[in-house]
Amino acid sequence: MTVFRISPAVADAFPDTLIAVVTAAGLRGREPWPDTTAALEALEQQLADGTWQPADEQDPRIDAWHTAYRSFGTNPRRIRPSVDALGRRLTKKGTLPRINRAVDSYNAVSVRHGLPAGAFDLDHVTGEVEIRHAEGSETFTPLGEAGTVEHPKPGEIVYLDGTDVLTRHWNHRDAHRTRVTEDSTTVAFLLETLHATRDGHLLKLAADELQGLLVPRADRTAVHYLSPARPRVEV
Repeated sequence: MTVFRISPAVADAFPDTLIAVVTAAGLRGREPWPDTTAALEALEQQLADGTWQPADEQDPRIDAWHTAYRSFGTNPRRIRPSVDALGRRLTKKGTLPRINRAVDSYNAVSVRHGLPAGAFDLDHVTGEVEIRHAEGSETFTPLGEAGTVEHPKPGEIVYLDGTDVLTRHWNHRDAHRTRVTEDSTTVAFLLETLHATRDGHLLKLAADELQGLLVPRADRTAVHYLSPARPRVEV
């Protein structure tokens, strides 16, 4: 079991935060995932047809994250929230990246609903996972850069386990150590909103959609919700 928690300082600064932690055990990442393929292709076709487009920084869902980034000293137009960067890439290229089936699933749900998403391979997580302000001494190795070590800025919001930082700038970029691959079997997927009062229903819809993509390719799935009112969940 892995504990996820929100620090009191982050809960106080962002009191309307709601995070869905969607877990999957016994994940079979090397099988075909036709529902995920269909979801990706449907979004790309809707964009091409002009019947849908990703949320941009004018959308309140994205603007809220820009405001949050600025509050802890990150320029969101240089270092963008993950959903913002993904939507911009889709708009520019007309396609979403194909990484692996699990990652493709949360990317499709993220961009469809305008909510940041990420995931951790729980077999490589050590101890509890906490969302808190960085002190600046922590270490972070970016996804795809195994030889690189960075330090977050003091005050930057990060996901951190017992070893080092798992995600910088709250949801900008995940770590290499806990990356999700085709061989990951126990995974926690995260979907986030800063405005549960306004967008909580959307987050729950997105979590259900993601779980639906995982169910056919996992032995067990579950959805947990983390918030200032419930700052600790065990998954």
